Amino acid sequence: MQEGQFKSLLRNIWKYKALYLISLPGIIYFIIFKYVPLLGSVIAFQDYNIFGGVTGSKWVGFEHFQRMFAHYDFLNILKNTLLIGLYDLVLAFPAPIVLALLLNELRLVVYKRVLQTIVYMPHFLSWVIVSGIAISILSPSTGAVNHFLAWLGFEPIYFLGEESWIRTVLIGSGIWRDSGYGTIIYLAALAGINPDLYEAAEVDGAGRWRQTLSITIPALMPTIMILFLLHIGKFLDFGFERVYVFLNPLNKDNGEILDTYIYQAGLLGQQFSYTTAIGLFKSVVGLLMIVIGNFISKKTTGESLY
Repeated sequence: MQEGQFKSLLRNIWKYKALYLISLPGIIYFIIFKYVPLLGSVIAFQDYNIFGGVTGSKWVGFEHFQRMFAHYDFLNILKNTLLIGLYDLVLAFPAPIVLALLLNELRLVVYKRVLQTIVYMPHFLSWVIVSGIAISILSPSTGAVNHFLAWLGFEPIYFLGEESWIRTVLIGSGIWRDSGYGTIIYLAALAGINPDLYEAAEVDGAGRWRQTLSITIPALMPTIMILFLLHIGKFLDFGFERVYVFLNPLNKDNGEILDTYIYQAGLLGQQFSYTTAIGLFKSVVGLLMIVIGNFISKKTTGESLY
């Protein structure tokens, strides 16, 4: 860097010193809790021993990665993670968008604010509470859902005891809990749309449906694409606590994902190097997906993260 450029950089830093000072705690947080722990990923290539530490453990290269892909349990769990992630992307990601569009159509301000508050509230419940509510509602003997099915003449269903239903329960509970909170960003984007566009569309004879297709959705598209790219970056990171509270021996075959497997094999089974290899695999896949998605988005829509 030339001397003139260095002086210009210092001037810019001094000019915006307040912004740099405000961002400093966040930068320190990411360095300490996000970047420094990355150094621990080296044990994925070792036969890690907690008494020998990183420097005293034997190097084994890609042995844990080979074991990972050869293990039947891992392949089944990877399939579960991919399917649940795909269902979440297809069903749960559009839910806040649809809900934001519906809320945006409400004209009675008081009713709109009350409804927004109601749909936000489930987000602040822990997954333990959400699972308790779901278990109560879906109970085969006392649950409201099975009472309704019995009223229709159907046999009760043990939703959490049949492996075919666990993915539906996981996705459905996630949509109920997080869709309302996810509308915040979309409603903020909707508030920034110029009202003159809607007035001009009305003059041209466009109804509410046509206005939504021609004005609202195109205006939301940059926000949708950015959030979509962030979502696919955590495609394999569905969440440990979100799944663990619903798992039991009856639904484990279709419900266990990489996060719960890492907990079982890593913390309970003390296979630290093996589960670190799995975590590193997840991170690499997430990085590749976000890079590929960003490239495709940039070429097709012009919107990208970088």
